Amino acid sequence: MSGSATKLASCFVGLDKRYVTDVDLTARTSTGDPEGEIAERLEAPAEDELERRLAGLRGEIELPIPAASAVKIDGERAYKLARRGIEVQMPIRRSRVEALEVITYTGVEVRLDLRVSSGTYVRAIANALGGHCRTLRRLEIGPFSVDEADTSRFIPADEALARL
Repeated sequence: MSGSATKLASCFVGLDKRYVTDVDLTARTSTGDPEGEIAERLEAPAEDELERRLAGLRGEIELPIPAASAVKIDGERAYKLARRGIEVQMPIRRSRVEALEVITYTGVEVRLDLRVSSGTYVRAIANALGGHCRTLRRLEIGPFSVDEADTSRFIPADEALARL
């Protein structure tokens, strides 16, 4: 969004999202991604156990917000507190997981395709599975796909609103 269209940002923020992520199931990290320190080493689950874990993460879910997030805790960003080593009780976030599908599973790492409500932390899902996000890519937000992205063209605000 650019120029006068930025005032329309609130119309797009709450849209559902689609992601692809690679989750390393051998370790949890302090940040939920490779940047954090390893907090726990684990044995990756068998395929049937992985599917059981995935089943519990579909639909309406409640998970703690990652400590390395921009959520404010007592007026300060959680990630700033975490960087200073201050541990806080992170709030629980309710969200909806419309789809959570395995693309590939190597026995160590699983690639997932997720369709989730706005505000869902994919790193929290990875942590609930017993791992951390090694990669994360947003593919869609509402009716807009990264496949149609074109740096030489802006979608006019009226056209974007019509797609909602």
